Amino acid sequence: MDRETIAATGFIALFVLLFIRVPVGLAMMIAGGLGIYLIRPPAALPVIAGEIFGEASNYPLTILPLFILMGNLAGVSGMSRDLYDAAHGWFGHLKGGLASATIVGCAGFSALSGSSLAAALTMGRVSLPEMQRYRYHDSLATGAVAAGGTLGILIPPSAGFVVYAILTEESIGRLFMAGVLPGLLLTLMFIVAIMIVVTIDPKKAPSSAQREDFRKRMQMLGRAGWIIGIIVVTIGGIYAGVFSAIEAAGVGAILALAVTIMRGCLTWENTKEVTSSTLKSTGTVFLILFGAFVFKTFVGFTGLPIRMTAWVEAQGFTGLQVVTAILIFFMILGTFLEGFAILVLAVPLVQPILEALGVDMIWFGVLMVIVLEMALISPPVGINVFVVKGIAPTVPLGTIFRGIWPFWFAMAFVVVLIVLFPDIALLLPNTMFG
Repeated sequence: MDRETIAATGFIALFVLLFIRVPVGLAMMIAGGLGIYLIRPPAALPVIAGEIFGEASNYPLTILPLFILMGNLAGVSGMSRDLYDAAHGWFGHLKGGLASATIVGCAGFSALSGSSLAAALTMGRVSLPEMQRYRYHDSLATGAVAAGGTLGILIPPSAGFVVYAILTEESIGRLFMAGVLPGLLLTLMFIVAIMIVVTIDPKKAPSSAQREDFRKRMQMLGRAGWIIGIIVVTIGGIYAGVFSAIEAAGVGAILALAVTIMRGCLTWENTKEVTSSTLKSTGTVFLILFGAFVFKTFVGFTGLPIRMTAWVEAQGFTGLQVVTAILIFFMILGTFLEGFAILVLAVPLVQPILEALGVDMIWFGVLMVIVLEMALISPPVGINVFVVKGIAPTVPLGTIFRGIWPFWFAMAFVVVLIVLFPDIALLLPNTMFG
């Protein structure tokens, strides 16, 4: 077989494996390993072993378990509850304020966990009962939790940015800084989307929480001071150049552990739960990366990226045209593929094309992560929707999916803004690194 046929066969095999629910990392490893064997039989085993060892010993990847640990400790210590209570106190009295408080709580928790699923699960358990108590419509309540959780892979620390940085060999610190302003902008757009929904249909949020006096709200904010302080120290420390992104992860994990111990929340049961959850989440991401690098090597052996780059250059397309086409294609892929699968499959193919056209890969990384957020809530396989379904079993899936559309369009709007005004993403990393 020629290499074009082998490349097509490899991708078909991969999609078949994904369709029958083989884990993403394992599917890429199988398809990539077999593809390499068909091209260079003696290289198959050395490549698989080398890529696995290379990524397992990749020092920057230590950031993942540390930030995952920090997020898990924030959950068991009650810091996530304090954060939601503070948001509740400041926004709960507004029309749709409890849904807005959920978004703010998810944004804050995302700045510790770096995981969209953890943000949706943790804040959903806290906020959904409260919104149900005030008779919020199920679609608005569950849609806010599902969408708010997606901020976990945009607001740093972000597992999505870490994986993207490893795949593209870009700076993790620059990507983290690039995600700050878009993350805040998207949080604001989510709140605007909620205001529009409740203005059009006031029955979606029929009642509001009682307005707390200023002193009580400041007390709530004070109790959330621990989690806010950890966020400021870790993200602020990276921006100020006090420590690297990896060192920030270690500092944040130690601070979260110290707060958990001080609050007396580090029981034997909690320790087992936190450790087990951290190891499972880390193992899942590492397996995806192992498979991604094996498949990336296979794609390189086929010469497909070189031919695609030459074809795009021959057509005379501009960088903006290619980026727009890629983002639209990713949005379509997000309706039937999980976000991380899109990330690890697409980056090895599009990176050579974009670099040849002079596209800034930091800027594109922010756009790509927002599109992956859209995939997390896109029907029919939106992972965050099924997470919310797990904590709200009485709410039909159709109701949850109907509730996510205002937030999906808010994400699309932010993508357009960042395409038109790249400095939204590039201002902080350029200020920090030059």
